[in-house]
Parts: sequence; structure tokens; C-alpha cells
Amino acid sequence: MSSWDNGFRGKPGQGMAHTLSFGGATSFFRVPYQAEMTGIDVAVTGVPLDIATTNRSGARLGPRAIRNASASLAWERPWPWATDPMAALRVIDCGDCEPADGDLLSVSHIEKHIANIVNAGAACLMLGGDHFVAYPSLRAHAAVYGPVSLIHFDAHTDTWPSSGNGINHGTMFYQAAHEGIVNPALSTQIGIRTTNDDTLGFHIVSAADVHQMSGREIARQICERVGTSPVYLTFDIDCLDPAFAPGTGTPVPGGLSSFQALNIIRELKGINLVGMDVVEVAPAYDHAEITALAAAQIAIELLCLYAARPKRNVKSNE
Repeated sequence: MSSWDNGFRGKPGQGMAHTLSFGGATSFFRVPYQAEMTGIDVAVTGVPLDIATTNRSGARLGPRAIRNASASLAWERPWPWATDPMAALRVIDCGDCEPADGDLLSVSHIEKHIANIVNAGAACLMLGGDHFVAYPSLRAHAAVYGPVSLIHFDAHTDTWPSSGNGINHGTMFYQAAHEGIVNPALSTQIGIRTTNDDTLGFHIVSAADVHQMSGREIARQICERVGTSPVYLTFDIDCLDPAFAPGTGTPVPGGLSSFQALNIIRELKGINLVGMDVVEVAPAYDHAEITALAAAQIAIELLCLYAARPKRNVKSNE
């Protein structure tokens, strides 16, 4: 085993690893692979599932692509943050969630997998997978924190009612709102540019709004809405314009630039962030890893945001 391979020999909390970007185990940002959750602040996990897509499949390969792209970014703290999240937080990569007995059609294993992380006292950064995987993750978080506020970056609202008995990656937040695990009155959707007249009470910041407003003003609206409530932040990579993220299943022109999305995230410091995900990276449609790189950058900045959270996570039932 090579002495420089941080994926195997690193220690949580040691800071950004200075190792080869083109060799070694591709854990997320070179953090160590580890199953033990004791004393861990954040566990990164992949959910390679894309059976709930309604357009192009391929997001099951997203976690692998994001991890691989992250290696080229893992050499210094993210700009312009003053803190290296890998030093401020004890972060591990606990690998991917695998279905029990190989049953890809069952998703209860995802909720149990995320619950194991959250119940151990760690936060979860989930890498998708199609956006449906946010639903079992939300269920696991709501079991601990009560109804959560959703900060949702996407081209689509994902609040369409299901046309049948199942739930797909465009209907899961409709289900989550009606189940009461998400509180729409305290939630915001950013980057929306597809038609859905029933907002279910979510505050909508459309892609056109983002192009006309400052990131600081958008973040102020979001922060005022969520207050001190527990927040789950979910980022569908198709929130970005296809020029910045072609590698996704349902691209929509007219979206955000990478900078616009990151600028909003950076202005959200102080929210009571309890869970997060980056989803819908489909590398088969990507070019030169630009989608995977954007996803990896967004993911590491979510860790920066988590490191800047209040000293304790405020539960909604407190």
C-alpha cells in the first residue's frame, strides 16, 4: 500500500491532502475511506441509483465521476473561504449505498443507510444518483430533526403529482411536502425554468430572477425564510445551464452559471444546515469532466457551508 494514498492512510480532520491528482484511490477529496462513524462530523456517501429517471439514464455513475473529478481540486482550501473544511471537520468517505440482496427496485435501503449516518451523530453529504434519492434521505433526516426546510437548486420544481402509484425524480418533493417531512413555507427553490403552476407553497427564485438579482440578495431571502429551522440543501446539477453542466439527464437551457450558483451558496453562511446532496451527474453526456468538476466544487463548498453552521444543530421540535 503506497504511503501517499490518503484514501487509505489519511486521518479525518488532517486538512486538504496534498497527493497525486492522477493516481491513487478516488475517495471524495482524498478523505479516508472509513466505515466507523465514531467522532465523525461528516460522512460522504454515494447513492448510484437512476431507476427513477424520466429522461436520460446514467446518473448511477455520478458518484464515481464526482469523486474522480474532486481529486484535481484536493490541494488547498476552497477559494474564497477562510477555513479548510477538511481541517475544521472530521470528514470520511464511507463508500456507496448498495441495495440489499442486489434488489435495485427497493429503495428502503437508502433511507436506512442515511439513517445510520445521521443517527451516529454525523452529517451526510450524499452524491447521486438521480434526484429521487433525496426523498429517502429527507425521510431519514426528518426522523431525527422533524420537518426540514428545503433549499433546492434545480431547473425543475420536482413537485408534480405522480401519474401512477410510484414516485420518480420529478415527483418526490410533492410526496415529501404532503408527507410533512418538508415544510414548503420555510423552503426555497432556486433556478427553476420549467412550468409548474402549483408551487405547493415553496418560494420560487426562477433562473430569470437569478440573472437579475445579486447572489447576496437571493441568499438574504432564503436565510430569512429558513430562519433557524433545520435545513436540507439539495443541488440538482441541471440547475446549471447546459453550457456549464451538459452531463445530466434532463438539461434545460437558460440556467445558472457555475459562479452564480457558488456565489449564492457562499452567501448562505449561518443557516442551520443538517443534510446535503449533489445529484443528477450523468457522465456519459459530459465533456472534459466539466459537469463532474462543477458538482465536486459545489459539494466541497457545501462542506464549507456546513463548517460555518451554528455551533449546534437546532431541531424543529425544540
